[in-house]
Amino acid sequence: MVLARSEVARTRRPVPVRGTAVRLGLMAVPLAFFALFFAYPVVAIVGRGLKDGGRWQFGRFGAVLGDPDIAHVLWFTVWQAAASTALTLLIALPGAYVFARFAFPGKQLLRAVVAVPFVLPTVVVGSAFLALVGRGGLLDELWGLRLDTSVWAILLAHVFFNYAVVVRTVGGLWSQLDPRQEEAARMLGAGRFEAWRRVTLPALGPAVAAAALMVFLFTFTSFGAVQILGGPTFATLEVEIYRQTAEFLDLPTAAVLTLVQFAAVLGVLALHALTVRRRESALRLVPAAQTARRPRGRGQWALLWGTLGVITVLLIVPLAVLVERSFDGPDGYGTGFYTSLRSATADSTFAVAPLDALWNSLAYGAAATAIALVVGGLAAAALTLPRLRGGASGRTAWVSRFVRGFDALLMLPLGVSAVTVGFGFLISLDTPPLDLRASWWLVPLAQALVGVPFVVRTMLPVLRAVDGRLREAAAVLGASPWRVWREVDLPLVRRALLIAAGFAFAVSLGEFGATVFIARPDQPTLPVAVARLLGRAGELNYGQAMALSTILMVVCAAALLILERLRPLDHSGEF
Repeated sequence: MVLARSEVARTRRPVPVRGTAVRLGLMAVPLAFFALFFAYPVVAIVGRGLKDGGRWQFGRFGAVLGDPDIAHVLWFTVWQAAASTALTLLIALPGAYVFARFAFPGKQLLRAVVAVPFVLPTVVVGSAFLALVGRGGLLDELWGLRLDTSVWAILLAHVFFNYAVVVRTVGGLWSQLDPRQEEAARMLGAGRFEAWRRVTLPALGPAVAAAALMVFLFTFTSFGAVQILGGPTFATLEVEIYRQTAEFLDLPTAAVLTLVQFAAVLGVLALHALTVRRRESALRLVPAAQTARRPRGRGQWALLWGTLGVITVLLIVPLAVLVERSFDGPDGYGTGFYTSLRSATADSTFAVAPLDALWNSLAYGAAATAIALVVGGLAAAALTLPRLRGGASGRTAWVSRFVRGFDALLMLPLGVSAVTVGFGFLISLDTPPLDLRASWWLVPLAQALVGVPFVVRTMLPVLRAVDGRLREAAAVLGASPWRVWREVDLPLVRRALLIAAGFAFAVSLGEFGATVFIARPDQPTLPVAVARLLGRAGELNYGQAMALSTILMVVCAAALLILERLRPLDHSGEF
């Protein structure tokens, strides 16, 4: 027995060193990928904007930020993000309560429907609201009411897009809070509102804050919806970066705005990390199924029907109008716009048939998903290796800091302007051995950058839930790290891997900011095709844009519904 224990001890002794080597080996591919296809293009475009004669010109910050027009863009970006966040919370929190506490027929299907807008490309959201509130839209035809080129159209589109963020994030936690705590407060004499304010609201506070920060982040960096609905009057930082880059070729201004947006997003992500840690504090949670019950009383039924009405008007009607406009041709309802997608006319916006954009997007999306799964899977595996033993030794300390920095690096593509990344691809990946401007792989590489964070965040919670003793037992029995992953981790995370693939695919299909620069005219993606069609006058172009948007919506919605079937019955409350 003593001999056997000594053998185990000798087997475990080199684990920290070997574990470090394995961890760094897993990080090698993600680090190389981010260095070549993220850091290099972004540094190149910022360098061209802020360098003159080999010297950094930091004085350009003052010149750019002192411009009244840029100051107006900064103010509008912050103001509309704050207003969108407040409006989303006001409208979505009752829905979060309904999904958390009420049991009613069709709840799971409705939950999936609510999530559909979140995975839709922003150009589809813009097209849907253009068909509803724009010139010639439903409201214009019925009452002569137009909201396009107004801030209200932008705010409503943002609520449409982010409604599910609040419902999923807040409702997920709300469904697990033990209702007996609030009932106990009421038995002690507190009224319904007082009990909710003193018991439930403090517990929900971190989740509400996390949802608010995510909505603020998404609306702060909004591009497609503002580009379509805002017209020349309204522009966020992302839209202004696009204008300065694509229309004016003013790289100094674009570089300054890119760094300003990057700093702001890093601050929001840091606050979000703090709120997530607060959510992980001890709460008395119960399975969600134990808290849901049929509505009781006139007030609860009114809340349920009111929520269903909001979902219908805010989420379903815009998509229904989008579909209706795609069939409303010059000769009445029919499939004329869809049929015209199969051929390119002499005055067509593209050199190829518009429908080719669908096959291009599917091919690009599949390739981007494969890249994101490889890069994100290796990164997630590296982050979930057992923590190094050995106390506060120098080697252990620097490796731990390096791992934390690596984790933060994976989220950076969500904080840097996609427009900057796309234009950076054009000006940096143009010389051997990285002359990729004419390569088909340029678009999937850009799309994969956005997909990797979703893959990592989907797989990390599941990988971290795997019992580490299983890995240790396999290692003690002589299994290599690769075999440990294949025999222990992979069978347990296969479903999470499929969910990650679905999210990466949906995100790749809808990527627009970077793709608008690098998609070739003869190989456009669906979002690029929709934006180009909407940018040209004519009933045919408008109808084809509505038809392509409907096709893109159906593909993304189908991917989401498949994800809903695959999603494990977790109770994390995370979207």
